[in-house]
Amino acid sequence: MPFTGHRVWRGAVSFALAVAVWQLVVTLSGVPRFILPGPWLVLQALGANATLLWQNALWSAGNLALGLGVGVFLGIETALLLTLSRHARWLLRPMLVVAQAVPVFALAPVITLWLGYGMPSKIVTIALVTYFPIASSLFDRLMALPPGLGDLSRLAGASRWRETLLLRLPHAVPGLISGLRLAVVYGPLAVLIGEWVGSSRGLGHLMLMANGRGQTALMFAALMVLAALSLMLWVIVEALARWPARRFYT
Repeated sequence: MPFTGHRVWRGAVSFALAVAVWQLVVTLSGVPRFILPGPWLVLQALGANATLLWQNALWSAGNLALGLGVGVFLGIETALLLTLSRHARWLLRPMLVVAQAVPVFALAPVITLWLGYGMPSKIVTIALVTYFPIASSLFDRLMALPPGLGDLSRLAGASRWRETLLLRLPHAVPGLISGLRLAVVYGPLAVLIGEWVGSSRGLGHLMLMANGRGQTALMFAALMVLAALSLMLWVIVEALARWPARRFYT
């Protein structure tokens, strides 16, 4: 596909330019390697600690996948509930707005205190961060049904449930994709925060340990692995966004 190949090429050029600027800053500034290691040192740390990075990346990826799954599921369910029920909109929407006024990252220590240092606290943290973008974007799109489709639904005597399932939901797929784009940006950050607050495994924990031991190159290597994980999620969402629209109707 030419378009996809073009985008990959542009991404590769941008990445190479960023690495070149990074190396240039390190060379010209003479900054100590324990503050800002060069790309070659980070690459060496990636190779020397490949097994350690892989094990911790698997833990973080598992937390991220489960947390995203829970957040997406609850976000879709909430958006559908708000669309179908006027009473739910009256009762739940103010609660959602108030809940989002409190930064979820500020709740991470409390969540860790309640659920411990294992996987459950990380899943809940990620789900809370990714839930609202999904619910908000999808609900806004569900409620923005074109007037022509609304008139068609009323003429056919469709119930609210059938109208939502057959007309509103297919029309709202772009809203869901927009929410997913935000979720895959916030999700890895939530993984990092959750593992910083309290964890014995994961890329966030590895970064803390490397920082405490002065292994800055390893810390940057863990950050690069997390960035690669985030990029992979973004590519998956973009692939879903390019899925032919007819797939959602058949």
